Amino acid sequence: MIRIASKLLPAKRVFPATVSLHKPICNSSFLTQLSHTNSPKIRFFSSSDVFKASPVALQMINYALSLARSQKSDESYAQGLLVLEQCQSTQQDDNSKGLVLLSMSTLFSERGNFEEAIEQLKKVQDLAVSSLAIKVAATEALVGLHLELGQDDTSSVLADICLQLLESVKMETGSGYGDGVLDARIKAVKGLVELVRGDLESSDSFFQGLKENKGNVALSYGGFLHAKKNFPMAKEIYEKVIQGVSETKDLSDPHNLAAGNMALEEALLAAICSLGQLEAHLGNFAEAEDMLTQALTKTEEHFGSRHPKVGVVLTCIALMFRHKAAMERSSSILIQEGLYRRALEMLKAPSLETTDMGKVHRRDIVSLARGGYAELLCIQQNRKAEGEKMKKWAETAWGNRRLSVADALTVSEPSSKVPVVDLRISRVL
Repeated sequence: MIRIASKLLPAKRVFPATVSLHKPICNSSFLTQLSHTNSPKIRFFSSSDVFKASPVALQMINYALSLARSQKSDESYAQGLLVLEQCQSTQQDDNSKGLVLLSMSTLFSERGNFEEAIEQLKKVQDLAVSSLAIKVAATEALVGLHLELGQDDTSSVLADICLQLLESVKMETGSGYGDGVLDARIKAVKGLVELVRGDLESSDSFFQGLKENKGNVALSYGGFLHAKKNFPMAKEIYEKVIQGVSETKDLSDPHNLAAGNMALEEALLAAICSLGQLEAHLGNFAEAEDMLTQALTKTEEHFGSRHPKVGVVLTCIALMFRHKAAMERSSSILIQEGLYRRALEMLKAPSLETTDMGKVHRRDIVSLARGGYAELLCIQQNRKAEGEKMKKWAETAWGNRRLSVADALTVSEPSSKVPVVDLRISRVL
């Protein structure tokens, strides 16, 4: 508890966020363009072929990412983006330009500027890239960003279009596509969409045969197994993701291409956070605290101490202490309250007077944090009225289709459903 309590000290910097929740950022013309698979300017190679990109571009991308994240400030990110813009203007081949655009999208995503992140990914579709891996990485990131924005229908359409694209390539070549890694990535992201929607049966159909994959594919599959309470296999998958992403080095490998909130760094953080949640669901609270503390530390190191995703991890930690208190018949009210309050601050939770829930960003997590906090207040006679108001707000804002707020907070019962927070997309599976 001392390690967790130390994380509640005031932090210095507030990150700006530019998001649009009221309408999809991808318009119909872009979706139509993405679905056009017969363009003569696109030449597809097998995903098992060596992906070639300019060594200079790769060096500049790595430098730009390091520079942007060095201070985690508006200025450092602006400097990193300037390097990427300069790199983009000097590249001759579209494969290298595509990599630059993926990296720009990642930086915009990290700063909460989802509209600009999505614009960079849309530009990838205009390039005459020879690698389908770049197109798939861009679509995977588009799906992930729209999921984080709560635009599930747009995410589903994007995944469907990319599945059709892969089928068209198979028909043109008369065979399967390489080693199947790109097929697996798109099937997995479609499975993630269905999982977010609460349709486990539909999700299962897309995850069939994906056990031996890695990265985002494995992480999404692990979330599916976790939600179904197949804890042993989910744990195995999470550990595999952590090991695999930690060993990943080569950005030019098409297996490793990822961007936005689906970037490999985010997959690693999400796998650690998910494993911590799983240990808590198993009742292994010492292990859970270790993993979630590690997730918190790494998330702060990667995004900065006041980023909303820090609030997501803090919510997971608060839920872990809640579960621990229920199982051990102990009390950690002060710790939980501190965690919830700090989480809601990081998540930039709106006023309890807010009624337009469609504009609440990361609504799943805000509702979960407020629901847990409300229960703490309701057991204190002098704060019960405040707790009841907060509880009503959480129930109204909650949008998860698989379980209610009460279900998500009642994980100590053997028959209860378990909430699985996916840190990449800040949603409850």
